[in-house]
Amino acid sequence: MQNVISLRGSAGIMIHKIPMYVGSIRLWESLYAMPFGYIGMVLAADGWPGSGTFIWITVAMFGARTLGMSTNRLVHHKEDLANPRTADRHLPKGLIKPWEVLMMMVVSTGIFFYAASQLNGLALALAPVAAAYVVLYSFAKYHTWACNFMLGWALGISPSAAWIAVTGRLDPEAALLSFAVATWAGGFDVVYGCTDYDFDGRYGVKSVPRRFGINNALRIAKVMHLFAAAALLAVGLWHGLSYFYFTGWAIAVALLAFENSLVRADNLSKLRSPFFKYNSAISVVLLVFTILAVVA
Repeated sequence: MQNVISLRGSAGIMIHKIPMYVGSIRLWESLYAMPFGYIGMVLAADGWPGSGTFIWITVAMFGARTLGMSTNRLVHHKEDLANPRTADRHLPKGLIKPWEVLMMMVVSTGIFFYAASQLNGLALALAPVAAAYVVLYSFAKYHTWACNFMLGWALGISPSAAWIAVTGRLDPEAALLSFAVATWAGGFDVVYGCTDYDFDGRYGVKSVPRRFGINNALRIAKVMHLFAAAALLAVGLWHGLSYFYFTGWAIAVALLAFENSLVRADNLSKLRSPFFKYNSAISVVLLVFTILAVVA
């Protein structure tokens, strides 16, 4: 009886902490990535894919995102404790425990696999590959300076995964969209990595800035964002989308160019501004105008 009470108490504590768990995966980062998945979904379906498909794609993206971010927090716990930039996150502050983060990983994996099983056979077959990647990329910064690119591809999976969920196949258009997201997100990760240049050097963490220096890293990020903009333009042309898409593309690229103009090697202070923190607005703009282009 005492064990039952203890289990009920633990369950109650975990349920009570759900908002904290959600906060620990940084919702604004999820809002940056998820719209790209929906863009892949809308383009694959050439419109609305149906409520069931939409719901299970959403659940799958939530599960995969939670798995990736939980793994990242757990693997990097030691560095997050020591890094002033990350010391105020939930796990370093002790608001949630490492075993609770591990439970988040287990539960989110189950959610992801079940959602994939509700979509189609190819989605389920590739789910373990996607799950393995979003887990293993968290270890990359201990082994290779290309870790920033690998993070980009972790986010770039979403549009191709959504495309597969709708069509049951992976088409070249989806791969191009994933490339756009990977270079877009990876470029931002290179820029953010510049703020940890000194810290990463002390702790032996690898990154593009550590390998090539901050000046060159910012140049690499700009080139990556140029590729992303070109790939997104090519997606619109490939699909023969209306002017709505290209209007959204122009707005998003203008915002991206403005963000890049704010950052200099001798002044990284603007990286902490709300504008950079909420650059998820860029992907939301692209999603809204893509929907308008498809339904108009």
